[in-house]
Amino acid sequence: MSCSSSIAAPLMPRSTLAADAAVLAVAVVWGASYPVTKGALAFAPVLVLIFYRFVATACVMALAARRELASAGRGDILRGAVLGAILAAIFIFEIAGLALTSATNAALIISLCTLFTPFLEHGLSRRLPPGPVVGGAVVACLGVALLVGGLTAWTPGDGLILLAALLRAVMVVSTKRLMSGRRFSSVALTAVQAATVAAVALLALALTQDVGALAVRAGAGFWGSIAFLSLFCTVAAFYVQNAAVRRTSPTRVGFLMGTEPLFGFALAHILLHEPVTGPASIGAVLIVGGTFAGLLGDRRAG
Repeated sequence: MSCSSSIAAPLMPRSTLAADAAVLAVAVVWGASYPVTKGALAFAPVLVLIFYRFVATACVMALAARRELASAGRGDILRGAVLGAILAAIFIFEIAGLALTSATNAALIISLCTLFTPFLEHGLSRRLPPGPVVGGAVVACLGVALLVGGLTAWTPGDGLILLAALLRAVMVVSTKRLMSGRRFSSVALTAVQAATVAAVALLALALTQDVGALAVRAGAGFWGSIAFLSLFCTVAAFYVQNAAVRRTSPTRVGFLMGTEPLFGFALAHILLHEPVTGPASIGAVLIVGGTFAGLLGDRRAG
């Protein structure tokens, strides 16, 4: 075996590296979404915020994929709707939890999906994840515990965020299993998902409150938040995630998304002036170390 071939063998394909970089960028944008959403909740309740965010997303993505959606098969639309229903549950739990806890806690607890994803992915195949993946997930979770302040400091809002983290793992694995090998594009898939989330939010609003709540009285700051959450945190981010999960493993996507709390932690401090403590800083280091140890373990196992 030549030296060049021995070196080239373990290198990641460029498409995989590009997918990883794109998912990491999504983590940055989603980290920013926590303080932005926290501010927007001062002007509108949870379901109204979700409705406007995903109606805008559905309109943009449906326009981009109008021809494909017009000719799409029933199976692809149904798969997209199932994933959209999971996504709706994620956002209902996540934003309701954010209304009851700090932006810092929300951004950090959601990263526990890095623990759930590999166990769910490998568990469905009736096997345990590789040792380094398990170890990396445990270290990352210890980091989250330090950042949050321990289990005794958890609130009902933190519990809702935890449920959202579990559903994120379900979402990643379900997307891989339902959409792998299908020709339905990520643009069309995101359009169907967004429309489903908006429909679920509107139905829930009609059943639990009053659709009159959609008449939000807020200034440009609120609608600017909706635009940011729709265009960057949803249109761009979910398109990237849907595309990336087809090119790499759900575990890799889960671990890369596990860096999201670091960006959320930093931006909550910068934008909302939430405090930074010594234990929180140590926790941040553990999350980074655990995340990339898990990535390395998944790469070697693959």
